[in-house]
Amino acid sequence: MRKIFVLDTNVILHNAEALNVFADNEVVLPIDVIEELDIFKKDSDEKGRNARAAIRMLDDLREHGKLGEGVPLENGGILRIVMHVDSKGILNVSPHERDNKILMVAYDLQQKGNHVIFVSKDINARVKADALGVNAVDFEKQKVDIDSLYNGWKEIEFSSKEIDNFYEKKFFALKENGLFPNQYILLKDKSAGKHTALGRYDAKQKGIVLLKSDLGDVWGIKPRNKEQAIALDLLLDDSIKLVTLVGVAGTGKTLLALAAGLKKTVDEHGYKRMLVSRPVIPMGKDIGYLPGTKEEKLVNWMQPIYDNLEYILTIRKRKEHVEGLIDCDLLQLEALTYMRGRSIPNQFIIIDEAQNLTPHEIKTVVSRAGSNTKMVLTGDPYQIDSPYLDSSSNGLSYAVERMKGQEMFGHVTLTKNERSGLASLAAELL
Repeated sequence: MRKIFVLDTNVILHNAEALNVFADNEVVLPIDVIEELDIFKKDSDEKGRNARAAIRMLDDLREHGKLGEGVPLENGGILRIVMHVDSKGILNVSPHERDNKILMVAYDLQQKGNHVIFVSKDINARVKADALGVNAVDFEKQKVDIDSLYNGWKEIEFSSKEIDNFYEKKFFALKENGLFPNQYILLKDKSAGKHTALGRYDAKQKGIVLLKSDLGDVWGIKPRNKEQAIALDLLLDDSIKLVTLVGVAGTGKTLLALAAGLKKTVDEHGYKRMLVSRPVIPMGKDIGYLPGTKEEKLVNWMQPIYDNLEYILTIRKRKEHVEGLIDCDLLQLEALTYMRGRSIPNQFIIIDEAQNLTPHEIKTVVSRAGSNTKMVLTGDPYQIDSPYLDSSSNGLSYAVERMKGQEMFGHVTLTKNERSGLASLAAELL
């Protein structure tokens, strides 16, 4: 029996390609979804772009038939637009709310004996659908299992002699090991737990390369645990073009990325400049809604970046100020809104709070990288401001899972809070 998937507007705003991912089943769009797309199409953000893309797809499909009767899709399915359903006398729900009108389409189709599945990114809409007796699901495409998310390193037991030999030769050959390129290994002595070594798997040499025990002073910042040491090793390696740092607040993600970027840009001149950006999400508005010039607006959104940079400059006892680095064109703070469509070569790019981006937005951002550009994505998948993303569906988690196994990619999940004793206690108990 062919299934009928009734899509909520937010599914299409999340991913315009959602119209084509339900195989040979029937996709139904209530007319209210089309009306909502018409509202969003004027926006300049990702939702607006997805709305416009979906509308163009629907317009192209008109050439193959009447949308109200059902139009064949390339994957063997059918897409149909359903007009308003008269809910009077069916259920005691408000017929004036657009969300309820969309739900009524799913309910009416199910009452006619169809196998109906309501698809929505809105938790409340799924709850209401369930109350109506309609099967409701989240849009699962591009979701990952957050509980088994790749953390970038693993622990393996070795003999004491093997570890000593590893320290001496700085290399340990491994064949058919199931490791990913640039995955880190904590070699642990079977008989003495404190006898350990830390290395990185090199896929080309098919073995583990010893990690430097002292990564040095990176603009006054030194790693305080093995995860931070792994992060700095990835950040300072120019052969790794994409680095993802995942961790809760206080684990040092942004601080380490900024320190490494300053070292690579200001000290080593490996890149023309360091570009730092964050998604403008919490207010739910584009940067243009804030008062002031572009630079004045960015101060509001970039204050956490300023705080970290000032801290680094203070402990390094440098004479430079953040504004001085900007004036010298060594540092650029940019809103993600203005990165779309650009090709950005020879820069050390840091995207902070990347968990607030959709998988498609992550793809758009990372694909901006030009020749000799390194991209760093930092964020906490459990601290999301977007109403339609969660720990499993956000772009940062998706990037980690999709990119693992690539030789130019490296990742580590940081777990230990190093900000302060109070911050650590709050993260644990609150």
